[in-house]
Amino acid sequence: MAEEQLTKEQLTRERLTRETDAVLQQQYLRALSSFEGIILSQIDIKNKLGARLNYSIQAGIFILGAIALSILVLLLTLSAQITRISSVVNDMNLHFTSVAEQMHQVRGHMAHMEQRIALLEEIQDMTKVMSNAMEIIDSDMGLMRDTVHGINRHVATVRNNVGNISVNMDLMSHEVQAMSREMHHVAKPARTMNKMFPFP
Repeated sequence: MAEEQLTKEQLTRERLTRETDAVLQQQYLRALSSFEGIILSQIDIKNKLGARLNYSIQAGIFILGAIALSILVLLLTLSAQITRISSVVNDMNLHFTSVAEQMHQVRGHMAHMEQRIALLEEIQDMTKVMSNAMEIIDSDMGLMRDTVHGINRHVATVRNNVGNISVNMDLMSHEVQAMSREMHHVAKPARTMNKMFPFP
C-alpha cells in the first residue's frame, strides 16, 4: 500500500512536472514569439528610418545642388555686372576728365565775361548819350509827325481839288460828246450834198 501511494505520488509529481514543463514551454514559446515580434518590429522601424534617412539625404543633396547652382548663377551674374561696372567706371572717368577740361574752358570764359562786364560802365555812359540822342530824335520825330499831318491835310485838299477837276472833266467830256453828236447831225446835209454834187 505504501509503495502504491509512493508510485501515485511520483506519478502525480511527474504529471505536475510535465504540466509545468508544458506551461513553461508554452510561456517560453510565447515569450520567444513576442521577442521575435519585437525584434522584427524594431528591424522594420530601423528599415523605415533608414529609408527616410536616405530620402532626407537625397533631398538634402538635391537642395544643396540647387543652392550651389543658384550660387554659381549669382557668381556669374556678379562677374558680368562687375565687368559692366568697371566699364561704366572707366566711362565715368573719361567723362570726368572731359568735364574737368570743360570746366577749365568755362573758367576761361568766365574770366572773359568778367573783363566784358568791366566794360559795362563805358557802355552805360554810351547808353546815356544814346538815350539823350534818342530824346532829341523823338522830339524831331514829333515835329516830323506834325509836318506829315500838315502834308496829309494838304494832300486831302489836293485830292478834293483833283476830284472836282475830274468831275468837271467828265462834264466837259459829256458836253464834247454832245457837241460831236450835234456836229455829226449838222454835217449830215453837207454830206448828202457832197454825195450829190461832189466837189472836184
